[in-house]
Amino acid sequence: MAKHNELGKKGEALAREFLQQKGYRIVETNWHYDKDEIDLIAWHGDTLVIVEVKTLSTDYFGAPEEAVNRNKETLLIRATEAYLEEKNLDCESRFDIVAIVMNEKGTRINHIEEAFFPE
Repeated sequence: MAKHNELGKKGEALAREFLQQKGYRIVETNWHYDKDEIDLIAWHGDTLVIVEVKTLSTDYFGAPEEAVNRNKETLLIRATEAYLEEKNLDCESRFDIVAIVMNEKGTRINHIEEAFFPE
């Protein structure tokens, strides 16, 4: 596995643990719709939370959350609509980002609730 893929998997595992400690109930990991993927799907109370996890080894070129651009948001919205339809859910939902910088100096996690909104 490529080094960046390993870092991404570690980041997703760390994000799962982090969210669970905050009371989130993870119901899906790496859920696929067509070519789109949702990293984590969780319940937080009565709200379905769609989570994009971004992990970098440095923030020298920018924070991990900056990699979630409008195109990525559109793909997540499309996958979420498919998930809601497949599971026959009619509920409140939101989009969060868990941005992680992980390197030999340590690990920094930034959880951004309601990171973006569908148009």
